[in-house]
Amino acid sequence: MTAEPRRSGHPMLATLLTISLSGLARAEPSVADLPNVTDSAPHIDAIELIKEEESVSIAARYEQPISQSPANVYVITDEDIRHSGAVDIPTLLRRIPGMEVMQMNGAEFNVSVRGDNQPDSNKLLVMVDGRVIYNDVHGTVNWKLLPVTLPEIKRIEVLKGPASAVWGFNAFDGVINIITKSPEEMKGTTLQFGGGSYGTIMASAIQAGTVDKFGYRLSVGHNQNASWSNRNALAFRDNLVNVLTEYALTSESKIKVSGGLVDSDADNSPMAQDIFVQKRPAQAYASLSYERQDFFVRIFWNQYNATATPMFHPPLAQFLTVTPKSQSFLANTYNLDAQHNLELWPGNHLTYGVNYRLNTLSSNIISQYSTENRLGLFIQDAWKVADPVTIVAGVRYDMDTFIHPTISPRVALLYAPSPDHTFRLSGSVAYRPPTLIEKKIDQQVNTNPPFPLVSTSILGGQSLSPEQMISYEAGYQGWYWRHRLRVRADAFYNHISDLISIRNQSPTEATFTNDTGSANIYGGEVGVEFLATKWLTGFANYSYQNIDQTFTGRVQRAGPHNKFNVGLRGEWENGLSAEAIFHYYGSASYPPGQSFTTFSQAGLVTLPNPNVGSYNLLNLRAGYRFWHDKAEVAVSAFNALNDKHQEYPLGETIGSRVMGWLTMRF
Repeated sequence: MTAEPRRSGHPMLATLLTISLSGLARAEPSVADLPNVTDSAPHIDAIELIKEEESVSIAARYEQPISQSPANVYVITDEDIRHSGAVDIPTLLRRIPGMEVMQMNGAEFNVSVRGDNQPDSNKLLVMVDGRVIYNDVHGTVNWKLLPVTLPEIKRIEVLKGPASAVWGFNAFDGVINIITKSPEEMKGTTLQFGGGSYGTIMASAIQAGTVDKFGYRLSVGHNQNASWSNRNALAFRDNLVNVLTEYALTSESKIKVSGGLVDSDADNSPMAQDIFVQKRPAQAYASLSYERQDFFVRIFWNQYNATATPMFHPPLAQFLTVTPKSQSFLANTYNLDAQHNLELWPGNHLTYGVNYRLNTLSSNIISQYSTENRLGLFIQDAWKVADPVTIVAGVRYDMDTFIHPTISPRVALLYAPSPDHTFRLSGSVAYRPPTLIEKKIDQQVNTNPPFPLVSTSILGGQSLSPEQMISYEAGYQGWYWRHRLRVRADAFYNHISDLISIRNQSPTEATFTNDTGSANIYGGEVGVEFLATKWLTGFANYSYQNIDQTFTGRVQRAGPHNKFNVGLRGEWENGLSAEAIFHYYGSASYPPGQSFTTFSQAGLVTLPNPNVGSYNLLNLRAGYRFWHDKAEVAVSAFNALNDKHQEYPLGETIGSRVMGWLTMRF
């Protein structure tokens, strides 16, 4: 990450205030604002040893302190990104309790929330600056195709739990919003280069500036790495360009125009326990918005263009072939959002808005060119009914071309007996509609010689219902030790039904259908974040989950019962910094693919071991700032203990990786 100049005055204070932990925002409060600071405490120490609560917009669609949020929200800051030495966003997400990150290979990840795990990341809504990058057509997130470089990111807001009431379809498990820095915040030139093991290269250049009322930010980037299993095999390579311009109409309103392109050379992805897909994807977008504090209107266009070659995993490849062997996809999304916030009276905040989306798909694996129309209307009211009690209630009405209208409600009760302690109870309903692929696919799987030719058609479901989640949650946040320690605890219960999967209807036909089973996923998370000294911060959290289900086959939910994260960070006034983060993942079992099951029952193949053992990840980084804090050199190690492991039964064995970094800003 780019460095920020130290403030004049007290150097230790400036260094401390740049330290953030798991999304703790930086601020310089006045002495009068400091909680629990006695008159006997030294003035400068009181300021140095203080943490301020971060503000977020993801939970209620407007800025508010996390303690007032109706949902479970965590924040990853730019300082968290810089100190982590991470080469991708999923690695950053591992630190958040309840998040499940599964690395398939050198290029592909599955990210899910609270046990709702399967090989496709199709239940987590991901956005960049409020623009959806979740692929509605496939129901996936291409984490390596995000149109943003890491130095551009200001913070990442992560909401765990369903949020369809305000964000609509696909906000099933949760929502991630990647918020980028403004031209003013990035003013100047930023260069970053990283290189290391497995042919990993990350390079970016950003130029930003302002001229009177006009601001701009231009970025280019290049990323590549080799396969974990074969150092000579390319896992991924991409090039990206992104541009943002903004013009201030008044002191309170502006117009923003942005666009970008990401082009990838290769992407090898295990999509199931029996099928891998080699893709050459590209993504482009354009966005136009008018924004002021209480209102915005935004239009954007996303395009996904890819060719893909699906193949069965050995030894299934000797028996089965997918037709057509080369698959093409051209998907477009056209979107319109509008939202208005107003305060009806003191203590009452009303938010309402509308969303329209048109998805189109042209592909040689669907029966015909297909379109999907979506229209959503939502309203939410936050009412402070008494000094310690706030009620948040909202509802969204969604219409879709292929399903009956849905109603997604959410209710939350917040109780704050003091400014430093907040209790939360909430309940909500969320939906994920079938994708165009799940509705319209038409392709064949053929047996290979010497077997008799049998062609099985894989067809879309004609009467699919949306997937549904009913969720309940209880949470607590409290500040202790003069705001140097924050404690968080959450308990949840999720009921999931109508999951969409492929079912064999006959030896020659398989269709997408709603599974008749259900799953009850429940558990809890607890964590602490602390400022130990002027130069040392840390965090620790633990997650537990249990899954009771009647689902069978590939649709089965999976994930570890236990996860544990702990991190320490030091940053000193001489320019040195260091961070260590340790992750523990418990063992898990994932269902075998249908083809493996069928051929193993016939005695032709051995069923792969569905179990993934427990593993440890220790990630380290050390850095040194110089040249008036405008430059930094660093070295980072991923999986420093070299605990070689698989995170998916047929995924690659993940080893250690060492990276060197150079960042300059001028």
